[in-house]
Amino acid sequence: MSQPSRNPSPSRSAAQIPVVVLAGFLGSGKTTLLNHLLHRGGGSRIGAIVNDFGAVEIDAMAVAGALGDSTVSLGNGCLCCAVDASELDVYLDRLTSPAAGIDVVVIEASGLAEPQELVRMVLASENPRVVYGGLVEVVDAAEFGDTRARHPEIDRHLALADLVVVNKTDRGDGEKVLGLVRSLVDGAAVVPASYGRVDPEFLFDCRPTEERVGQLSFDDLHMPDAEDAHDHHAGHLHAGYDSLSFVSDVPLDPRRLMRFLDSRPDGLYRIKGYVGFGPYDARNRYAVHAVGRFLRFYPEPWPDGEPRLTQLVLIGSGIDADALGKELEACKQDAPHADEHGMWGVLRYVRDPEGHDPEDPDLPHPDPADLSLADLSLADPGPDPAELSA
Repeated sequence: MSQPSRNPSPSRSAAQIPVVVLAGFLGSGKTTLLNHLLHRGGGSRIGAIVNDFGAVEIDAMAVAGALGDSTVSLGNGCLCCAVDASELDVYLDRLTSPAAGIDVVVIEASGLAEPQELVRMVLASENPRVVYGGLVEVVDAAEFGDTRARHPEIDRHLALADLVVVNKTDRGDGEKVLGLVRSLVDGAAVVPASYGRVDPEFLFDCRPTEERVGQLSFDDLHMPDAEDAHDHHAGHLHAGYDSLSFVSDVPLDPRRLMRFLDSRPDGLYRIKGYVGFGPYDARNRYAVHAVGRFLRFYPEPWPDGEPRLTQLVLIGSGIDADALGKELEACKQDAPHADEHGMWGVLRYVRDPEGHDPEDPDLPHPDPADLSLADLSLADPGPDPAELSA
């Protein structure tokens, strides 16, 4: 079992800023997990939005208080803010502005909120800097049976999740709860945790602290004590996580890759990196961002002077890394010529191809009228905002 690699990481301009929705019923440990991410972000700047509907914003104060202040200002945005759902777009605009320097936004849903509403709002956002980072559902292993009895809707929440953190596995029968939760999810990764300690790299790309010149990071605001530091570096946070790094100097066939993505196994939570399609698009590499069932490609010119490599990192729980590596190997194709229809499946997941030089003759743009049913069924585009609101 290997630690998730920090490279390759698609550039901010290509991959946008992921917005992660953190949900779970009251007492599951959402705020504890969020504080852990804030303190252990590896240099990343995290915009925390607390969706607290109460008159007294206890969770917001708990998050901000852990950092020693009610808010942490950063230019025209703030790193921790309490927000009603109707204000969400306003805060996303502020937190994802380039001046804010935010790497990831985490929205902590109210313990009594419907998480699909927040997911729907993120997916429906017209902000070009926002990309969906997944729905993380936190479960209290010690109280899971009672929680299901009081809130039967938790089964529906688990079915929507991209990642489920079974927290407090040190209390009660954690293995039994893990098995039950895995039977209720729809292909999501399920990982155990105690005290909300999950590896931040499992959720988002951590940035080295030294990159932060002239600005404080959350790591600067909180110095771990010796015991915490030992626990953090002892490898415990990586329990239950698997990763695969794939590098190829041979281009991938777009149709084969889309079939691979369409059949990705349960527990495969994240895919990140760059893909080269050879003659199908000689000028561009494609940054790929996949979380759960959500998928996006971002074409960008190959960097001058760098080798043209496909570089992918796959992160999940309970995945067969060897088998996935063989499937990716089978996607290689060093063909001298391109099938004119071969890129259609990929281009369906390019959010705004016009933003990458629409006049570029080397970047094909399919006519939607020409798409066949076979092309449309190659991959799952992820949750439909309309279905989430139903």
